Amino acid sequence: MKKIKGQIEERGSWGSKTEFILAVAGIVIGLGNVWRFPYLCYKNGGGAFLIPYLVFVVTCGVPLFLLETAMGQYTQEGGITCWRRLCPLAEGIGYAGQLIILYSCMYYIIILAWALFYFIFSFSSQLPWDSCDNTWNTADCVNLAANNLTLNRTMLINSTTSVTEFWRNRVLVLSDGIEQVGKINWEILLCLIAMWIICYFCIWKGVKSTGKVVYFTATFPYVMLLVLLIRGLTLPGALQGIVFYLYPEPARLFDPQVWMEAGAQIFFSYALGTASLTVLGSYNKYNNNCYRLVQYYCIISSIFVFGIYFKEFDGGMYVFQLFDYYACSGACLLFLCVFESLAMGWIFGAERMFDVIEDMTNSRPNYIFMLCWKYLTPLVSLVSFVCSLVKYKPLTFNRWYVYPDWAYALGWLLALSSILLVPAWALGQLIVVKGSLKQRWRHLCSPDKNLPVTCKQQTEIQENTLITEMEVLVKCDTN
Repeated sequence: MKKIKGQIEERGSWGSKTEFILAVAGIVIGLGNVWRFPYLCYKNGGGAFLIPYLVFVVTCGVPLFLLETAMGQYTQEGGITCWRRLCPLAEGIGYAGQLIILYSCMYYIIILAWALFYFIFSFSSQLPWDSCDNTWNTADCVNLAANNLTLNRTMLINSTTSVTEFWRNRVLVLSDGIEQVGKINWEILLCLIAMWIICYFCIWKGVKSTGKVVYFTATFPYVMLLVLLIRGLTLPGALQGIVFYLYPEPARLFDPQVWMEAGAQIFFSYALGTASLTVLGSYNKYNNNCYRLVQYYCIISSIFVFGIYFKEFDGGMYVFQLFDYYACSGACLLFLCVFESLAMGWIFGAERMFDVIEDMTNSRPNYIFMLCWKYLTPLVSLVSFVCSLVKYKPLTFNRWYVYPDWAYALGWLLALSSILLVPAWALGQLIVVKGSLKQRWRHLCSPDKNLPVTCKQQTEIQENTLITEMEVLVKCDTN
């Protein structure tokens, strides 16, 4: 164990369990839940959507959550090098996950820039999105907050709210299509630069600075969501809104699209397939009880998201949607998790992973996890991935704008850039490594010999050593 302690000291570790808890909590209740889940629930049958959602929680979400966290804690490595030590053949999964993270950062940071832009304008004495008297407003603008406003049905159909016009015409300065790039929005660019600088200083000292930052970044969203929840529940018609939102439509359960979106949401909200959990887990002490914490996190995530209200923006950037729909799509994550569960369940071995978790936590996981890693998770993920390809529909913007062919080609290139990394890396290693095909396969499927030795492995080594010594003694006595 001396080597493991040395590695932890060199690489750094969480200052306390609280830091790890808050860091993971920041991922669990992130954009994946706040932004996507409420909309998907309303869109896909209300309360009925919870059935496929919970099915994916049990078969994919919780098992992979535990697996990825334990992989990091056991190897004390990041998202790429952990695969190099556990199963070199599957190292492409790590590279693909990092590529998806890169794509996610490129467009999630824009959301933060928009938030900063709104935050700055919120200090104005007169909120700019609360009136129609601005230079960006059109003749069709209406202010729904005006007390003396009377609208008929025709006016509502042909008008645009002041909030929507601020978003489209002031924040986005939306053009007529992706072909028209337009001029640079310097205000948004400055907000974007500011957010990159803030993110840099949050992580510039590694786990030491991140461990302190999460005390704010992980707790503040919970406080704000709680405030919004209380505010929403006290508004007139809140009960009717909840009933309308969650009223189940059982017929939607026969729609494969509902199940696909439920699966994709689980992978987004639990941050699966991108090695984020592996990295966070790698800064844990070897004996941290990740098994117990994982159970708490997944329960919190699945319950807490039902308490959010959601306001959907009515527009967005064309390139932004291209990244969201293709580069960071649920299909990419589903594909990665198929190979992740197969590599760890069959090549590294689910039984061996059980021994590792038991050695780290002094508690053996439920047998359902082994069943999921070997059978249910890869099967459910693969079926969902295939269905997502069969049911594929080209991206449109606001249901009316059709992207040009070159944009769809770019979108598929972004998606395939991560998906093809997995088989391409495995094939490349099989070509590069020396030896016969059988020797190369065996080498690439063998874990690092310098991995921590579990108590069970130590016992087996001692027993084998004792048997060998006894055999030698017997031979000597015979001679």
